[in-house]
Amino acid sequence: MLGVLAGFSVVWVVILVGYFVGRAGVLGPEGSRALSRLAFFVASPCLLLETLSRSSLAVIFSDALVVAAASAIATAVVFLALARFWFRRGLAESMVGAMSASLVNSANLGLPVAAYVLGDASLVAPVLIFQLAFFTPLFLMVLDSSTSRHRTTVAGFAVQIARNPVLIGTAVGLLLAATGWQLPELVMEPIRLIGGAAVPAMLIAFGISLNGSRPLQADGGRRADVVAASAFKLFLQPVLAWLLARFVLGMEGHLLFSAVVLAALPTAQNVFVTAARYERGIVIAKDTVLLTTIVAVPAMMLLAWLLT
Repeated sequence: MLGVLAGFSVVWVVILVGYFVGRAGVLGPEGSRALSRLAFFVASPCLLLETLSRSSLAVIFSDALVVAAASAIATAVVFLALARFWFRRGLAESMVGAMSASLVNSANLGLPVAAYVLGDASLVAPVLIFQLAFFTPLFLMVLDSSTSRHRTTVAGFAVQIARNPVLIGTAVGLLLAATGWQLPELVMEPIRLIGGAAVPAMLIAFGISLNGSRPLQADGGRRADVVAASAFKLFLQPVLAWLLARFVLGMEGHLLFSAVVLAALPTAQNVFVTAARYERGIVIAKDTVLLTTIVAVPAMMLLAWLLT
C-alpha cells in the first residue's frame, strides 16, 4: 500500500508542477498542446517500442486483454442504453457519451500510472492495443454512419489506424519481442532517451490543462449525462473488470490489481476531439474528461486500499 501511495504521489507532484507552470505562463498559451503533441507523436511511441521490445507476448496477449475489452464494451453498452432510452439523446450524442463512459486515457495517464504505480509500462499495452485497433475505430464508424456531414470508408479508418504513431511504436515493439531481434545499441539508446520524456511531458501537459477548467456548468444542460458517464467510468467499469478478472478468469495479486486500476483510468482526452469533429456531445465529452481526470487518482487510491 505504501508503494502504491508513493507511486501516486510522484504522479500528482508532477501534475502540480504542470499546474503551476500553466498558472505562471512559462510555456505560453500553447504549452499544454505542444507538450501533448511531443508526447503523443514522438516520446510515447519510443517508450512503447523500447518497453514492449523486452516484454513477453504472453503477458501482453493475456487475460488482461480480455478484461480490458469486456469491461469497456459492457460499460459502453449499458451507458448507450441509458442515454437512448432514459435521457432520450440522439444516437450520435449517445455514442459520444458511451465513449466518455468507457474509453480510458491509456496514453496520457495510463503510461505514467503503469510505469510509476504498477511498476511496468508494458502492463498498459493490452488496453492500448484494444482501444487503438478496435474500440475507437468502432465508435468512429458508428458516428460516421449516424451523421450526414462526415462519411469515411473502412479503408480510410484502416489507413488512419496504421498512421497512428502510438500504434506504430506498439507494433514495432511487439515485432521485436516476437522475433527476439534487437536493435543496435546506437539506435536503441536515442529511442530510450526520447521515450524517457514521455511520462513527464504527459503529466506536465495535463497539469497545465487544469487551469481555468470548470465542469458541470448549468447552461450546458447535460449534468445528468456527465455525472452518469463519470460514475460509469470510475466505478462501474473497474467493478466489472474486478468481477471478470477475479471470478471468471481467476486472476489474483498484482495482475488483478493492475487490471482493475487500468479500468479505473479517466476518460481519454481524444473523446473531446471526436465530439468536436462530429459536433455532437461536446459538453458531455469535455466535462467528463475533466471530472474523471480530477477524481481518478483518489478513486484509484481507494481501489488500491480495497485490493491490498
